[in-house]
Amino acid sequence: MHPYLIPVSKKFKAAADAEKREWMKSYMLNQFDFFGVPAPARREIAKTHVKQHPLTLPAELEAIVKDCFQLPQRELQYFGIQLFALHKKLWNAASIGLIEHCLLQKSWWDTVDGIASEWLTAYFKMFPQQIVPVTSKWNRSANIWLQRSSIMFQKAFKKDTDTALLSKYILNCAASKEFFIQKAIGWALREYGKVNGDWVRNFVKEHTLAPLSVREARTTPPVAAKRKGTGSS
Repeated sequence: MHPYLIPVSKKFKAAADAEKREWMKSYMLNQFDFFGVPAPARREIAKTHVKQHPLTLPAELEAIVKDCFQLPQRELQYFGIQLFALHKKLWNAASIGLIEHCLLQKSWWDTVDGIASEWLTAYFKMFPQQIVPVTSKWNRSANIWLQRSSIMFQKAFKKDTDTALLSKYILNCAASKEFFIQKAIGWALREYGKVNGDWVRNFVKEHTLAPLSVREARTTPPVAAKRKGTGSS
């Protein structure tokens, strides 16, 4: 374990709840071990530690985050996601290598979606020239978590969503039998529907999608596209 993580691990152990640990393990289908730290406490421990011990070197940040994704307790993967998100000033275009590495380590919906929310939106806003080469590779890959990420990375782009790219990536995966791909398609459409509901409804009407994707997409508010402001609902 990297020295930076030793005090964090000790604090997680001190804040652990044995009953929550068992519930968390069960909820994640017993794929991962947990300390059993409730999310609010975990986030506060992480935030305080980072504030007291900020990092200044990209290489050190990368080493620590990678170590987080090798350790058994799931809270340390969550900490790695938060740690990297709190050090955006150390990101550069090459950070996509670390991002992809983490997407492929101990992959499940919780970390993949956490990375999408905490890293992908910010990274691709910072380095838009990376969008097409990176996400097109992910979308064509045989890995469902990279495919899911290619579909979901724009979910917080709102009115800046590249609908041509979103459409292409969804249709490339529309025949997938994977639950997590079908769910991602519906989720991405639902989020964009909050700013352009008409586009989403027309897309669902014009293309053949899995029933799960359609159900998810159709939770789009019927008046979302007509609201003023950001279009959020």
